[in-house]
Amino acid sequence: MARSKSSEQWLREHFTDLFVQRAAKEGYRSRASYKLLEIQQRDRLIRPGMQVLDVGAAPGGWTQVAAPLIGKKGRLVAVDRLPMDPVAGATVICGDVYDDAVLAVCRKHLPEGADLIMSDMAPNMSGIASVDQARAIDLAELALNMAQRWLKPGGSLLMKVFMGSGAEELRRALRRDFKKMVVRKPEASRARSTEQYWLALNFQGLAQEGLDNGGKNSL
Repeated sequence: MARSKSSEQWLREHFTDLFVQRAAKEGYRSRASYKLLEIQQRDRLIRPGMQVLDVGAAPGGWTQVAAPLIGKKGRLVAVDRLPMDPVAGATVICGDVYDDAVLAVCRKHLPEGADLIMSDMAPNMSGIASVDQARAIDLAELALNMAQRWLKPGGSLLMKVFMGSGAEELRRALRRDFKKMVVRKPEASRARSTEQYWLALNFQGLAQEGLDNGGKNSL
């Protein structure tokens, strides 16, 4: 099947991208690693000994960055419905976070909840702007819902958000549940993309409900 012009353009852009080339050279699984590395350098988000949940982790670029930063005393669970190769220092779970059975496995490894939830989730793009934006906001809301159920008091949430319809409502929800929120646009994030990375700090909600009820309705 012949590729469309937009597909060919994307492929050319991808393989000539400096961060893609750098990731291949330095052993990272995706250019997304450099987004987290820049945020980490600026915000010192990930610290030794933390309990971290990486949602939508495949292919593992963020997991690769986070695992050595939390060290042997920390715990990192990376979950995605797509298969993902192991990462040293992380527990990799293949499954959908909408599935209670998958959440039960996550809870087994993070029984006290998480200090940090990370989400670089993005929808499969249809090319229909309104549909893609709605799907992207759904994923961002899923990440927030996970945070509301899993974060320890004072915990943090880092997630990808595509600007557009629904983003302002999401911002208000974050400001309700967290003491501080900052917006980052890392250098590795393509300038033409509407994606931003929202970092919500010092969680003030009650995350234990989702753990105490055995995980039922924990999303």
